[in-house]
Amino acid sequence: MKKFLFILFLIIITNTIAMDNKPSHHQSNGTFKNPEGSPERSGKVKWSWSTFNKEKKKLDMTVPKSHVLNKNEVLKNLELYKDKDYIGWIGHATFLIKLGNTTIITDPVFSKNAGPLIFGPKRYVDPALSLKEIPKVDLFLLTHNHYDHQDTATIRKFPYKDANVIVPLKLGKYFTKYNYKKVNELDWFQTIQVNDLKITLLPAVHWSKRSLTDTNKTLWGNFLIEYKNKKILFACDTGYGQIYKKLGEKFGPVDLTMINIGAYDFRPMFEKSIYHTNPEEALQVAKDLKSKKVIGTHWGTFVLSLEPIMEPPVRFKNNAENFGFQKKDAIIFKIGEIRPLQEILD
Repeated sequence: MKKFLFILFLIIITNTIAMDNKPSHHQSNGTFKNPEGSPERSGKVKWSWSTFNKEKKKLDMTVPKSHVLNKNEVLKNLELYKDKDYIGWIGHATFLIKLGNTTIITDPVFSKNAGPLIFGPKRYVDPALSLKEIPKVDLFLLTHNHYDHQDTATIRKFPYKDANVIVPLKLGKYFTKYNYKKVNELDWFQTIQVNDLKITLLPAVHWSKRSLTDTNKTLWGNFLIEYKNKKILFACDTGYGQIYKKLGEKFGPVDLTMINIGAYDFRPMFEKSIYHTNPEEALQVAKDLKSKKVIGTHWGTFVLSLEPIMEPPVRFKNNAENFGFQKKDAIIFKIGEIRPLQEILD
């Protein structure tokens, strides 16, 4: 009996020490949480699918022609800029970023809906390119496991499974099951080198969930990409939090921040999401990161909230000067637009 109690004591002490040595965002039940000082969901939040769908039907779904480039123009520009560093918008949070000999794809979603099987929000704008039309991808970055970012059909059909894949903790299994060979999981502040790029996973204010039983069991995060003395931050979906001032002190100045500006308004159920920055909060994040330029992402593709579909870029541009940016430095892409990196940073 004494031996049993001694062993039990050792197990308890060992587990306590192990938890003490774990980062603060690792919880004892195996889940993850947001950085210290992040906003917490209010008890006043009252979600209702029926209310959401009722209000969604009131939205004007007219997509301006100027929002989307003709595919022939997209393909032409891909060829035109193939030997240059560039950024191109496929839609939502899916971007092609070419840096030197490395072509990156971010959170690729090529399905018609953001959800399991045929369920979930449907796109109202097609991807700028099909999976068969994208150039050779060397690096696949995935920020978190929500359906509008982690698309199983895209992962399964992706034509370049020899690409390096970098994901937050516990997300590698979604790739290895489809025979990706180079899959790396990172915790916050961990770094990996890919060719001449340095990739660091940084904290974001968000959450994860893919089923009824896996809430926050996988990590989420922002990617800091360092290339030729330039820093590009590709944000996970994120809300605003104190962490960004700390990241700005440690990693800033950032040359270019790419951050969500849509999916924030949920009135009349509740005012806004604490997990998605509105355009003004996105500008504040960029300011905290001491960013020189900022690109608005995560809008103009799916209806995930109840703001007018073309409101985010207008608010983003109109408020830029209130946060120390010139209007031209708050950058909005058209779907399918490709711009040389030097042109963006100038």
